[in-house]
Amino acid sequence: MKQSILIIGLGNPEEKYQKTRHNFGFQVIDEFRKKNDFPVFELFRLRRGFGGQAKKNNALISKAVLSGEKIILAKPQTFMNNSGQAVKSLIAFYKIKSSDIIVIHDDLDLPLGKIKISQDSRSAGHKGVQSIIDEIKTKNFTRFRLGIKPEQSYRPFPGAENFVLEKFTKDEEKIVKQIMKQTVEAIEAVMKQK
Repeated sequence: MKQSILIIGLGNPEEKYQKTRHNFGFQVIDEFRKKNDFPVFELFRLRRGFGGQAKKNNALISKAVLSGEKIILAKPQTFMNNSGQAVKSLIAFYKIKSSDIIVIHDDLDLPLGKIKISQDSRSAGHKGVQSIIDEIKTKNFTRFRLGIKPEQSYRPFPGAENFVLEKFTKDEEKIVKQIMKQTVEAIEAVMKQK
């Protein structure tokens, strides 16, 4: 069995952020967990002597073996812009190489319904991704970028920061469900190549 693969969905904790565009990564991780019968998420908190129990280390995790691979699913609980703090703690604790990390996140540069897989690429202004790059000192990981850009008819939208914290519309939710399914299948395919 190889080293563990860490699959991270980005989003914000707290119930009010559920089903918002910025929590697309969380939604995909939840879908992956359900489809592959992973256990329920539990709070990961570093023990004393390994960084203490500061909130900055918190993440919800679920672990299982899938097709002979040890997989850790994670949802950082540090809020989006500080995602790297939790990721750094997880990779140190589980001794995971950056090349065995998959990050799933929303992307305002891509239209809703589009998925783009990137490897070893810059954050392109995504603060959650930039936080990870800053904390682990590398961009050598795989990213699943999930488009959330609205149709032209929706423009102008009320600033990126407000837009990403809005919930998907009913029409968008139909597309989101399909994209979640496709992303889970794509993650499974990528894992087979690791």
